[in-house]
Amino acid sequence: MDWREYVHSDPEILVGRPVIRGTRLAVDFILGLFATGWTERQILESYPGLTPEALQAVFAFAAQCVRDETLFTTASDAASG
Repeated sequence: MDWREYVHSDPEILVGRPVIRGTRLAVDFILGLFATGWTERQILESYPGLTPEALQAVFAFAAQCVRDETLFTTASDAASG
């Protein structure tokens, strides 16, 4: 899965936060829905423009961020600042 087909960042959309291509749905928003207990089915029903592949891309993107330690760097900076 190449998440770049589904996730992108544009300074003109949500101040450059990563979003699902063709939407204004931020990756962190979608992850937050899952974190609060939403199911894939609930998300797809609530946001009909999304596909199962787009949701998979959100997780692939998040996994890449963790592998690249982007998340840990950000969390460390926030904790020390």
